[in-house]
Amino acid sequence: MPNEKEIKFPDDPELTLLIPDNDEPTPELSIVIPALNEESVIVEFMNWCHEGIAKAGVKAEIMILDSSTDKTPDIALSMGARILKMPKRGLGRAYIDSIPVIRGKYVILGDADCTYDFREIQPFMEHFHSDHEFVIGSRFAGSIENGAMPALHRYFGTPLTIFILNVIYGSNFSDIHCGMRGVTIDAFKRMNLQSQSWEYASEMIVKSVRLKLRTVEAPVHFYKDKEGRESHHKRIGWFSPWHAGWINLRAMLIHGADFFVMKPGIVMLLLGLLITLPLCVGPVSFGDITLSLNTMFLGATFSIVGLQSFFLGCMAQSLYDPSGVTKKRWVETFAYTPMMIVSGSVFTVGLLLCVNFAMAYAGAGFTLFDTMVGTNHLAVMGLLAIALSFISFISTLLLHAIHANMLIHD
Repeated sequence: MPNEKEIKFPDDPELTLLIPDNDEPTPELSIVIPALNEESVIVEFMNWCHEGIAKAGVKAEIMILDSSTDKTPDIALSMGARILKMPKRGLGRAYIDSIPVIRGKYVILGDADCTYDFREIQPFMEHFHSDHEFVIGSRFAGSIENGAMPALHRYFGTPLTIFILNVIYGSNFSDIHCGMRGVTIDAFKRMNLQSQSWEYASEMIVKSVRLKLRTVEAPVHFYKDKEGRESHHKRIGWFSPWHAGWINLRAMLIHGADFFVMKPGIVMLLLGLLITLPLCVGPVSFGDITLSLNTMFLGATFSIVGLQSFFLGCMAQSLYDPSGVTKKRWVETFAYTPMMIVSGSVFTVGLLLCVNFAMAYAGAGFTLFDTMVGTNHLAVMGLLAIALSFISFISTLLLHAIHANMLIHD
């Protein structure tokens, strides 16, 4: 083993950084690679990296995020890689732990198993130099060697999850699960990754959209495992790829909850009001069909669920917003004083309509007569107005609370 330097981290004593003798002092690019017992392929992988660096003509460091129990770190260190020794805490956690010690302006992530061709990093550098912040590799735009991806993943699981993410986020990615991807260190930090395991891949994609990063795809070549090497999914067991797919889907849905409530909420609110308002003065007949109180209750339900869903979407977008622009937009749209006036006014109108019904009901000896038909309908409208005013009141408070809390943490 070379006579390397060893750096400890007081904030996390489980991390140790080993620096080789031939360390690049001023890297522009950092190739950051998690590795777990890759002794059989690490020599070829390191050679691929050195070849790719030379072809790209870039000053680069290779950093291996190592949790191995074999000779993987010793071999990589002897071939010029920095080694960040860490316990086995998950793929996403490995990337999170590496951020403070990455020195390059640009970062390329990937695997140490020679399934991604690191001899071809020049296209990534060209995209970086063209001012892109996030370069996502695409195996479908490049090539997939026969046997590299199970048919079920290639033709069903991967296309399905890509479709779901693109629909939810309005994006146009062709391969969201590609492990070879590039990002500027500034964007990497702004992503503020939280995922500890495989789902980091989806979180990165989602946050690249939320941050409105300048994003481009780069075709990559994807190879099957080298002879004698067993993939990590196979090492863990048959359930591992299903688990990885499930937690990636979970990350997409958690970070995209506004998709399920914002626009559907607007539609439900408008539909509910369209049903309720024409009936507020009495029944409406269309031939043999009469719409009355039962229809009003249906419309009121749509209106209440719709308005609450819309405000939940506003809150979700405010929580997701890394730039602060969306939070500011919603607190300006629902400014405190105007919303208090509107909510109070709607509540007062609703209360008066309900009081009007109560007085008419009492005046009739607490018995409903046909002459109270219009009053009944106005009372339902009053109850709806009270419910909508309360939702608007409390949602405005919550939106401003979220904004204020974010300002404190910023």
